[in-house]
Amino acid sequence: MVRYCYIVAEGPQDIEFLICFLKSYGLKRVTLLSKLDSFWESLVPKTFPINGDLMKRVPVPIFLQNAELSVALHSATGITGLSNTIEESLAIVPSSEIFGIGIFLDADDIETPQQRFEKLITELSRLGLSLPSILGEVAKGSPRCGIFIAPNNRDSGTLEDILLECAKLNYPNLLFLSNNYVAGIDINQLTKDDLKQLNKPAGKNKAVVSSISSILRPGKTLQVSIQDNRWIDENTMALDSVRLVKIFLDEVTGST
Repeated sequence: MVRYCYIVAEGPQDIEFLICFLKSYGLKRVTLLSKLDSFWESLVPKTFPINGDLMKRVPVPIFLQNAELSVALHSATGITGLSNTIEESLAIVPSSEIFGIGIFLDADDIETPQQRFEKLITELSRLGLSLPSILGEVAKGSPRCGIFIAPNNRDSGTLEDILLECAKLNYPNLLFLSNNYVAGIDINQLTKDDLKQLNKPAGKNKAVVSSISSILRPGKTLQVSIQDNRWIDENTMALDSVRLVKIFLDEVTGST
């Protein structure tokens, strides 16, 4: 019997990061609708443009599957966006047939991970799910449900904090050079608008990670580098933050 799991994360980089772990279960990415398990077909949009917006990305999940496990990964932004996406999906896919639901988001520099967790629990409470009482743990209901807040369910930060740890092991020279490059930028030659993203709390970390990925996959996005390069491998799996993500996904998908 196939186990169906539904995962929502904040953005394409997070999705590709999680896929690195899911592939270890022998899952393959589904690229053709004809190969997709019919259980998920209702999540595939049938019209374009979405709500008449020509610029809006078609919100189709990424699907991975094998003979025993089938996973849909949806991208959403913010606590309300994550909650709404789950609500909309469960309105058309019966939750009674889903084995596990996983939610992956970044910590916030204004709120603690625990505060973000509590806000998300409040948002999700209307959906009738068996919700976890502890951040990082997976409630064994039907479906089971868990929430992971990067980098480690304790500290403020983002996915990039985990990637920097991985780079320290697998790309130490690129990490050294990228840190020096970002630190050496003459901000006096840049406008306030130029610096808007860099000056955010995670801005410099994102710039360093993007600099590394631009060498590994020139002209490609970070998610392509996460997919293709050695950010997550046997070496980096030994890191505590990476191990925590693996344990979380093991629990959500029943792969322990």
